Amino acid sequence: MDETIEAVHELNLVHVTDYDGSWEGFSPGDPIEGAEDAAGKLVTVRALESTLGIDEEDAGRTRIIDDDELESELEETRTRVNELDDRRSELEAQIREIEEQIDSTRPFAALGIDLDLLSGYDSLTVAVGEGDADEIESSLAASEAVDSYELYTDDNYVALFVYPDVDIEDALVGTPFTEYEIPDLGDGDGATSPEAYVEELTHTRQGLESELETVESQLAELKHEVAGFLLAAEEKLSIEVQKREAPLTFAMTENAFVAEGWIPSEQVTDLVETLDTRVGDHVEVDELERASYEDGHAHDREELDEGHEGEAVADGGHEMSGGSPPVIQDNRPGAKPFEMLVGVINRPKYSELDPTLVLFLTFPIFFGFMIGDVGYGILYMLMGWFLMAKFDSAGFRSLGGVAIWAGICTTIFGVLYGEFFGLHELGYVVWGYEGGLGEAITGHPGAPMDKGLEPASIAFAWAWLVISLVIGLLHLSIGYVFGFLDDLSHGIADAVTENVSWLMLMLGAWVWVFSTHLQSVKPNLLFTTFNAEGATVAGNTVGAQEVAYELGFAGFSETVGIAAGVIGLIGLALLVYGEGGIGLLESLNVFVNVLSYTRIAAVLLAKAGMAFVVNLLVLGAYQDSEGGVHFIYNNYDSLDQVHGDIMFSGLLNGAEGAMFVVAILAGALIFVVGHVLVLLLGITSAGLQGIRLEYVEFFNKFYEGGGKPYSPFGYERRYTTED
Repeated sequence: MDETIEAVHELNLVHVTDYDGSWEGFSPGDPIEGAEDAAGKLVTVRALESTLGIDEEDAGRTRIIDDDELESELEETRTRVNELDDRRSELEAQIREIEEQIDSTRPFAALGIDLDLLSGYDSLTVAVGEGDADEIESSLAASEAVDSYELYTDDNYVALFVYPDVDIEDALVGTPFTEYEIPDLGDGDGATSPEAYVEELTHTRQGLESELETVESQLAELKHEVAGFLLAAEEKLSIEVQKREAPLTFAMTENAFVAEGWIPSEQVTDLVETLDTRVGDHVEVDELERASYEDGHAHDREELDEGHEGEAVADGGHEMSGGSPPVIQDNRPGAKPFEMLVGVINRPKYSELDPTLVLFLTFPIFFGFMIGDVGYGILYMLMGWFLMAKFDSAGFRSLGGVAIWAGICTTIFGVLYGEFFGLHELGYVVWGYEGGLGEAITGHPGAPMDKGLEPASIAFAWAWLVISLVIGLLHLSIGYVFGFLDDLSHGIADAVTENVSWLMLMLGAWVWVFSTHLQSVKPNLLFTTFNAEGATVAGNTVGAQEVAYELGFAGFSETVGIAAGVIGLIGLALLVYGEGGIGLLESLNVFVNVLSYTRIAAVLLAKAGMAFVVNLLVLGAYQDSEGGVHFIYNNYDSLDQVHGDIMFSGLLNGAEGAMFVVAILAGALIFVVGHVLVLLLGITSAGLQGIRLEYVEFFNKFYEGGGKPYSPFGYERRYTTED
């Protein structure tokens, strides 16, 4: 067994499964002798690394560590680290205690009473604390146990001298009073004034802090000295513990053991040849089954070698623990960061489609479409680059990759919208003024797309609302198709009733909604947004009319709508057949799920509105006679020069002299802080809403997750070498 474990560990290929105890005559194995000792040393090494703050950046060259060196150097290092760490903890505790004493002296300093006057009386009770002086005085005056008293106050701090010696709590029963402990002056040779007492404590603290700095410096030197050894020792012990605890996963008898696991199919020969060379005839290797994953879907698993010897040993050939293959997500480098977003839900099972690629293609587009600003896009890309460059954590690096792709899409849509931090001048720079490319495409100067905030471009706002519905239909349709492919392993009937039924119902219902059948009961914007006649009726600008004219969609015909309705009813019938009454109750989800995608248009307008408000406060804006809104870039002495209705004059307009300088500074502050706020809210709104559509609406149609990561038995050495 030892030779087999060594050989398999060096290969680092086999994902070992745990024996579940179900085979007659077999029992789980016990750790190899020395496992407990190695595990204890490993805990010690990791504790020392934590104490010294050692990480992988502190590693030196690779090294060979033998057992004798490990034993002696580990004990020496443990002793040195623990002595310094104990002294550090002791000093930190003393410093905290002194700081508490200094803080507790604050009320006495405020009252201005020497500390030696607050104790040592035979017939007086002295107390210092916080409370309402008037209420305390009333309580003392009313107490039968008090003959006389004197109060010294400063704000809420109160010093009480009460005659005779009484219990203060009884005397002040019902009156709020927080009593402080009077500092102990020891033998009386020290300071008596609170100020001098604090000064004395401060000197003591400074001495302790100086000693603490020395200890910290010694620990830093020790860290530099032993970091390479501890990292190498951790690696050596981790490997040793892995090997010695391996039998815990085996099925064993007195004379034999069975180990089972998964290995990439193309490397089975490597395993067989290695074991044959290292162990010879003492080990028999049987390939039980092979699971293939092609075209994005796990095909039927192939049982191999019926009647092989392993089947007899393994009590009928059933797997040790369910036999579910581990999963390696093999995506292109660009999509790799999005595996982290999929992993938030769960790793895909081997039999499921991996949705990472679709998430990579859709989430950044959703995000970019909602934010759509070159300035924000560049900043998102810089944030992503920072996360990838400055952090070693796989999670942070994946977030950085997601942010970079989101920033790229935000920048692309920003060019199409012609926006740079909410300002539209970029649209004219890129797409041209009169006679430019933008006018050739849409019939009006500037960018070909608009977010629809202005009255002149309201048609775009309606367009984004309708397009959000179309995006939802496409996205959900992909989800149902994925669900169909995943469920094929359960049979064609289940795949149809659980997925095709929903797809037919959803598409049938929504094609009917977009048809002219019973048009009077449907929202008019479905039929007017993308046709020239509707745009004219709505009083939109020429540019919007041209866009609508080019698309020319006024709804599907009545015949198409009726046919779609019939298809939807067939889908509903299949749904009820497959899921019963619950399917009928849930059928309205085909409307709810698609309408959920209107949040794309809502966030788009909300973020655009926030950026507009920031620029409005700084620059001011006016509205022309056609409903177009323009920022005021000139510092007008008289705002009467503006040709249009002023919405807000802005900080920079109308200010003169010194006030203009103040206005520039205030405007710059508002501009920076405001757009940073919009930038961050873009993450929490566009980011969270976009990922919600992926998780709740899209994944819910096909994805379960629950796959096990491929974790082969072995170790990739970084700090040690055997050569």
